[in-house]
Amino acid sequence: MSSTRIYRFLLAGGGTGGHLYPALAVAQQIKLLKPESEILFVGTKKKIESRVVPQYGFNFRSIWISGFNRKLTLDNILFPLKVIVSMIQSLMIVMKFKPRVAIGSGAYVSGPSIWAASVFGSKIILLEQNSYPGVTNRILEKRAEEIHITFDESKKYFREQKKLKLTGNPVRVNLKMIDKSEALKQFELDTAKKTVLILGGSGGAGNLNYAVANAITELIKNNIQVIWQTGQFYYDENKNYNSKNVRVMPFIDDMSAAFSACDLLIARAGATTITEVSYLGIPVVFVPSSNVAANHQYINAKAISDASAAILIEDKNLKSNLVKTVIEVIGDDKKLEELKKNISAFDKPNAARVIAESAIKLAEIV
Repeated sequence: MSSTRIYRFLLAGGGTGGHLYPALAVAQQIKLLKPESEILFVGTKKKIESRVVPQYGFNFRSIWISGFNRKLTLDNILFPLKVIVSMIQSLMIVMKFKPRVAIGSGAYVSGPSIWAASVFGSKIILLEQNSYPGVTNRILEKRAEEIHITFDESKKYFREQKKLKLTGNPVRVNLKMIDKSEALKQFELDTAKKTVLILGGSGGAGNLNYAVANAITELIKNNIQVIWQTGQFYYDENKNYNSKNVRVMPFIDDMSAAFSACDLLIARAGATTITEVSYLGIPVVFVPSSNVAANHQYINAKAISDASAAILIEDKNLKSNLVKTVIEVIGDDKKLEELKKNISAFDKPNAARVIAESAIKLAEIV
């Protein structure tokens, strides 16, 4: 009688939901396929991963690393020290955990731990959500066995072409549509009114929040109610907009309820948001961030908009166009149905399972 082989998987990534949730989706699929597997997440204490990962039932270890700010700050002065300390911390974590496979989902936090795992012989998988790959994944690509990309556009930025797999962006298994009336009741909103959901990403988006604040009164006048995720940094300055028609929150944990409650979404065009709205078929107005590498959010949103699968408003036009666009689109049921149908064509529902299967196969290689 053969004993069950228990494999260990280390996952690293975070800083934002866009880097964290794809990794969580893969971890969930690994657990579904190999329930006996041991999984460890590595991230930072101050970002979204330290709070969300334990909620999903996975073990979490933190390292000291932080991002590099464009302005001169104390964190920037400490950056070289943080990198060195984080590399040492990562080596210690890997020595103790002994992962067969390490999966990095991008962002600075994945660098030290994926590097450390490669030093000790772990097989490496990288996930790239964006059309323009991040610096960390481009540095780590030589150490990887596989690089799973979301957009075909990414290929030209990688040197290790044979490692690339156009898989799509993983989606969490618990993300699903629920009954709309029940979802609205969770937010204590009127089931008879049209609802707009505002998402600026886990950190928030200053320009988007400012435009929404200026639009709230007009939206309410037009019988529209609002669920508004401000991000932690912008909550205090906007929390006074809470009313019977407006729900203001720093962060929404139950995204299934939020997506199910809305008739129209207004959001940044991050890769994970695109993946999730495509998966669920959510009518969306994309407002791409202009503060991203190679303007990749605009490129992503433009491709979807050109396919009549989303509405695109550039940041510079947000203040003048937001209210007019929302009122026009949310009042046109035919347009909403068209957007739902067309954006669903961008869905790649099996990405998380494909990556999990690859990770398990690599773990089985002696």
